[in-house]
Amino acid sequence: MATAPEDTVLHRTENNVSWITLNRPEAMNAVTWAQRERVIALLAEASADPAVRAVVLAATGKGFCAGADLRGAPAPGGDRVAGDVARMIRLGAQRLITAVLDCEKPVIAAVNGTAAGIGSHLALACDLVIAAEGARFIEVFVRRGLVPDGGGAYLLPRLVGPQKAKELMFFGDAVPAAEAERLGLVNRVVAAEELEAAAREWAERLAQGPTRALAMTKQLVNASLDGDRAAALAAEATAQEINMTTADANEGVASFVERRTPKYLGR
Repeated sequence: MATAPEDTVLHRTENNVSWITLNRPEAMNAVTWAQRERVIALLAEASADPAVRAVVLAATGKGFCAGADLRGAPAPGGDRVAGDVARMIRLGAQRLITAVLDCEKPVIAAVNGTAAGIGSHLALACDLVIAAEGARFIEVFVRRGLVPDGGGAYLLPRLVGPQKAKELMFFGDAVPAAEAERLGLVNRVVAAEELEAAAREWAERLAQGPTRALAMTKQLVNASLDGDRAAALAAEATAQEINMTTADANEGVASFVERRTPKYLGR
């Protein structure tokens, strides 16, 4: 009997934080087709729900995500033809990664163990990454004779530069958490037993912030890596114009003038 997506991806909302947890510990959380679709849907719901103001991606067991598990995908019909693989990647792994990048709320990855292949890219697509001391990141594709997919060749050079990105992708060696922090892949490394508390602390702090301003800041930073200076500055000015119409921006300015702590409502 197949396991329901609701069992393999746990979800709860606490203190304005959406917790999305991969729950296939027996498979090191290798992500199935059904899991992927549920995570994408939950990220879209987080964007649209004013009560959600931050997101945490986490996992149960000893691994964060060991990559893609295609065994749960719908069976293809007929013989494979040119374009089938590109379509599968475009509609699969790439949709998962862009769902994280495009989520309108800040997304924190709480990496408890091995993050390999698409699992590594899932973590690195998040806005902030907290890793347990025993976590490691592996660009496993080369070990299988494959090209990195799921946004790897897009994400890694922007985080560590092209030379280091090629080293990680050419050799496929495991990068321990401490080294990942040194390289800039990880924001913070904590003891395993402190991981959930550390993620909660950051997420709840973000959930008390000016949510729309954070969304536009995320969008500006992500877009700045792809465009030129003129486009980045124009986007920045437009974002601030829009942001100044929000209640939180008015509260931030008023609290400064009145010399008090702001109370943001996410609107």
